[in-house]
Amino acid sequence: MKYLIFIGDGMADRPIESLGNKTPLEAAKKENIDYIAKRSVYGMTLPTPLGMVPESDTANLALLGYDPRVYSKGRSPLEALSMGIPMSDTQTAIRCNIVTLSEDSDDYEALTMIDHSSGEIDNESAAELIRYIDEHLGTEKRKFHPGVSYRHCLMWDNCPTPPEFSRPHDILGRKIKEYLPKSEEYLELMKKSYSLLKDHPINLKRKAEGKNPANSIWLWANGMKPALPSFEERFGLKGVAISAVDLIKGIAICAGMDVINVEGATGNIKTNFSGKAKAAVDALEKYDLVYLHVEAPDECGHQGNAEEKVKSIEYLDEMLGYILENVKGMDLRILFCPDHPTPIEIRTHSPESVPFIIYDTRKEENGVDTFSEKKCENGLNIPNGFKLIDTFIE
Repeated sequence: MKYLIFIGDGMADRPIESLGNKTPLEAAKKENIDYIAKRSVYGMTLPTPLGMVPESDTANLALLGYDPRVYSKGRSPLEALSMGIPMSDTQTAIRCNIVTLSEDSDDYEALTMIDHSSGEIDNESAAELIRYIDEHLGTEKRKFHPGVSYRHCLMWDNCPTPPEFSRPHDILGRKIKEYLPKSEEYLELMKKSYSLLKDHPINLKRKAEGKNPANSIWLWANGMKPALPSFEERFGLKGVAISAVDLIKGIAICAGMDVINVEGATGNIKTNFSGKAKAAVDALEKYDLVYLHVEAPDECGHQGNAEEKVKSIEYLDEMLGYILENVKGMDLRILFCPDHPTPIEIRTHSPESVPFIIYDTRKEENGVDTFSEKKCENGLNIPNGFKLIDTFIE
């Protein structure tokens, strides 16, 4: 038996007026997803435990069978692990976005958060900006490391006690003053970064091209060195993860799983969907379980773009169609679900339960006619998302 966990990050949503009061899942044309939905066990689950922030690290840990209340130590250390950054017990990893702030005031604290992703900046430009920041703000104990697009890492040895940070995607369109860290050491870094980046040649060029400049760093999501029990020892399955984002790769590495990097995979809607689908089919020949993660619906949710979120789900449907066509004759179980909702109306993650379907190529269940939030409400209820894998794996 082979297993595929197919995650559409942030895919769940709420009814949207521009979509005829449908959710993106309801509005999308998704014949392959609906094909398996009709033949699947279905239901709702809550990957992020009540009282915890619905971040991707907690949700994806849960979907791999790790109780976030026990194992969630912050997303940045997991990202650092994926980036190949050595980490000691005295170091703290801190997520370092490069964001777009308004440039309508000389007072940093009066600026507005325009874009948490700087227009989903390309890797090359972002890396040059982060290296520039490290040149000017890095020290022997404090090092800035480039990651993917807007997602980077600050590694700080024996750092000052981290304050409570705000997530940049939670404050889009808001003045940043009340969301800034209440710690002078961290706030000063962010202010200095704005002075350094605002008129950097890359940002002058981006503005001339009508793109959002990457004009400030934003620090958040700190954590210490992570540790997870081996996935293979827990479930007796050799696993691999396919994802464009360092967080998912870091979780996999920490769990003793392998990672497959797909050329052209970006973490947004302009990604190599077909390459990831092909990689999943190839991986199923070698591994017992494949964790296939696609970030695009989540990024569309953060951007508040309902039309592209629908398209991203349709691209996932094409991926699933390719996989189904190329695994004929294989005994395969597929878990298809989001990790959390990223509703268009709020442009950030929300803590509601998410729908799931479990399809088995060997048999047909009495499923639902279409995969959606509403249709799955009357199925199985698994309130602890980290236990869903027990239902999935025989």
